[in-house]
Amino acid sequence: MDFTIRAARDGELDGVGGLTADVYLGDGLLTFGESDSYLARLRDARHRAAHSEVLVAVERDAAGERLLGTVTFVGDGGAYADIAVPGEGEFRMLAVREEGRGRGVGEALVRACLARTRALGLARLVLSSQSRMTAAHRLYGRLGFRRAPERDWSPVPGMEALWAFTRETGPE
Repeated sequence: MDFTIRAARDGELDGVGGLTADVYLGDGLLTFGESDSYLARLRDARHRAAHSEVLVAVERDAAGERLLGTVTFVGDGGAYADIAVPGEGEFRMLAVREEGRGRGVGEALVRACLARTRALGLARLVLSSQSRMTAAHRLYGRLGFRRAPERDWSPVPGMEALWAFTRETGPE
């Protein structure tokens, strides 16, 4: 692995927010594009870091460190938990730059969330995903996540339901 997973540093949070928003916009994941109200939440990595754990994948080269991807981990509830119940961790806002794709960056970020879930003694890790995020669904399947359609939900009335996935946190 030619990158490192670690907690985001304060000086990186604006870049983390920009990366997250750019990936969601570039991949067409926001229903209303630039006018989507969720965009401001994606950009606000400082708020996420104050209420959850923001992890990053960084690579180092002669110019310094470069952000390749990020994910927000929520341990056992809090402002950023959407579907987690007590005893569960949750991750959200997984975003990987184009140059980080196909290199295991997304997988490493999800594995870091699994490790945090285990370290906190939580029973499972959960997430929500759009139905069209098929590459992410393949990754989740490889890592042992299963669809939990009974937990699907819609963040706003009229929006397509987000798909729920869960994974028990037993041994790797």
